[in-house]
Amino acid sequence: MTALSVNLNAVAYLRNRRNMPWPSVTGIARAVLEAGAEGITVHPRPDERHIRRTDVFELEALLRADFPNAEYNIEGYPSEDFLQLVEKARPDQVTFVPDAPGQSTSDHGWDIAGNRELLERAGDVMKALGIRVSLFVDADPDAPAAALAAGAGRIELYTGPFAASFGTAAGAEALNRLSETAHAAHVAARSAGRPLGLNAGHDLTLENLPAFIEAIPDVDEVSIGHGIVADALLVGFPEAVRRYRRALAGEA
Repeated sequence: MTALSVNLNAVAYLRNRRNMPWPSVTGIARAVLEAGAEGITVHPRPDERHIRRTDVFELEALLRADFPNAEYNIEGYPSEDFLQLVEKARPDQVTFVPDAPGQSTSDHGWDIAGNRELLERAGDVMKALGIRVSLFVDADPDAPAAALAAGAGRIELYTGPFAASFGTAAGAEALNRLSETAHAAHVAARSAGRPLGLNAGHDLTLENLPAFIEAIPDVDEVSIGHGIVADALLVGFPEAVRRYRRALAGEA
């Protein structure tokens, strides 16, 4: 079954509106992990507008002490500051995204060929620490082979265009393109003789997730933040997690 990693950026963003310690990022992390989520994702940006550096280490301490089997995934642009942060936090996985410092959210994948030196250098640092490297990519059948050549162990499929047009002909075409990219990942891995895992994320919801998983059932992990937080406002985080895990399992 595809693993669910809950992105806590929106929780931190809400907390940061006031100089208050709540909602607690670690408290919500505990709630979603106890409800069955397999991992936690954060994207600490340079301006700390949501996840702060302190959150990164508090979450690391929580997971290592109380949820040692949960995956910790940290996203970010591979700047020197970011790499130093990840080196100290030692997550299970780092996801490199091509975001500019002031960008509100990830909205495109890497031009891997144009950034290969940067990605290889950063990836080598992470792999030396035993941290899995995932690259955020667009739906492009050429991306998996390029990611493998750059040393990645996984790719994360950017699902934003599919989610934005879900239920339309454009949405069906976007899903087909994602499926082609997933197939290309398997072909590239066999050709290279080493594995390339599949992650996915961006604007996945209870409405569009079943169609996505039906089309690409072998996704290792989905990272979901905004959608699950929106649902949690209505039903609470534990119940939202349970509903997303049922959707991933193909249950009604």
